Amino acid sequence: MTEEHYSSTHPPLPPTTEEDRFSWLRLLRSRRVGVATFHRLMAEYGTAQNALAALPEVARQAGLDAYEICPAGVIDAELRAAKAAKAQLLFLGSADYPTHLRTLTDAPPLLWALGDVSLLQRETVSIVGARNASSLGTRMARALAHDLGARGFVVASGLARGVDTAAHLAALKTGTVAVMAGGVDVIYPAENTGLARDLRQKGVLLSEQPMGLQPMARHFPRRNRIISGLSQGVIVVEAAIKSGSLITARDALDQGREVMAVPGHPFDARASGCNQLIRDGAHLVRSADDVTEALAVDPARAEDPPLAPIPPPPVETRTLAQTAALHQQILDRLGPSPVAEDQLIRDLQTPARQVNPALTDLELDGKILRRPGGLLSRVG
Repeated sequence: MTEEHYSSTHPPLPPTTEEDRFSWLRLLRSRRVGVATFHRLMAEYGTAQNALAALPEVARQAGLDAYEICPAGVIDAELRAAKAAKAQLLFLGSADYPTHLRTLTDAPPLLWALGDVSLLQRETVSIVGARNASSLGTRMARALAHDLGARGFVVASGLARGVDTAAHLAALKTGTVAVMAGGVDVIYPAENTGLARDLRQKGVLLSEQPMGLQPMARHFPRRNRIISGLSQGVIVVEAAIKSGSLITARDALDQGREVMAVPGHPFDARASGCNQLIRDGAHLVRSADDVTEALAVDPARAEDPPLAPIPPPPVETRTLAQTAALHQQILDRLGPSPVAEDQLIRDLQTPARQVNPALTDLELDGKILRRPGGLLSRVG
């Protein structure tokens, strides 16, 4: 059962009973069933219950012997965790599912949400960029998010450090959506715990992943398609040539969204991706006016909105020095020979909740490699 590209102009009808909802979740959480396979099975068998009944035979025909669908207890545990976190489940086809996202051929069948889900029905612009953003980059992200929010747009981003954080902070009062790479109840990075708490009160946290799932590097590209899919267009503020922000821009192009970029100095590597996007036809952005022009949106303002102070950066619960020290401790203990992740955590004598985000940071930076069986090794 491989994940093939699946396209349909007729998404499945949303579940209407508790049994239907349970079966949707169980089907999607079953081994080797991703978004494309879910849609194919629903198109072929009509209901999630029928698809679950057929799944072992489908797997056998695909060469997977002794296949078992996701145990009911796993789904019960996820639902209990969601209830404890007060998370809401949004199903594709339902009225509360994000308006623009439902048009994607690979739209998530379901999403967990924490916060004000009404924001998902409003016009949205995504702002993404470098985690190691410059001072000018974060100032630009805050200014764009603030001004676009004043014009009625919701701002979407990925809750990462740098540009994402700046955009969320500036749009808290007007509406912002954070798309998570892990479970909607797992805050990454840890220093954005306070921001995530504010988002639950004034914005919305969103994820297609199971409750409690720690994010890994492979989850971020899939997350990026949701960031772009939520919006009418994506603004890249700062991005290197090889970065997750450019993946989001490519997703936006594939989805028929507008791609916009803030230009930067040719000698600044953090601007190289933005400059390349502009060279290849992306809209050049200097202010919110350029964004509304690119989106062909009339701001419909009787007068310019009053300027408000740009919010300060968040208070970190873990300092950068502490984070850097933990990164170095991990790298010092790793070499080219693989080491079990649980053994590394024991050796560090540091709680897993602190080590796991650090491992994800190092994996995204290309400094460590995750191997099958929960093994880790150092790159280079």
